[in-house]
Amino acid sequence: MKKYLKWTFGVLIAGFILLQLTNPSHTNPPVARDFLAATMPPPEINTMFRSACYDCHSDETKWPWYSRVAPVSWLVANDVIEGRKNLNLSEWPTDPLRAAKRVENMSEQIEYQDMPPKKYTLIHHDARLTENQRKQMEDWLNAETARLKSSATAAK
Repeated sequence: MKKYLKWTFGVLIAGFILLQLTNPSHTNPPVARDFLAATMPPPEINTMFRSACYDCHSDETKWPWYSRVAPVSWLVANDVIEGRKNLNLSEWPTDPLRAAKRVENMSEQIEYQDMPPKKYTLIHHDARLTENQRKQMEDWLNAETARLKSSATAAK
């Protein structure tokens, strides 16, 4: 029985080591046009975006140590890929109407508490938004939507 357990344990360790060869890449492409640089929010809003949004929704991802350990690395990389695909704050549009639509969508996601997701905030305590912080973000995003829409109509 001891021999069987040793072999099983050895095979599991070897499998875990081999899994490490399959880690996805951890890339951060160059930032094209940053959302925070384009909109210049107040410092407290800037901080909230950086802590709650930028790891998954920008090209400025901070890859934690566990993002290099398979199979967790696959989950983290997939979350970042999906986050960037849905909204990349490092590729902010120059068209005010497109930007307004994105800001409006961000406000809805925060209002419905869809963002940041629970699985992210479980590990990243600084990404947890209080009700007051959510309200601050929503208010600023709604004001930014109005500003962008008015600048779009003024440009016509």
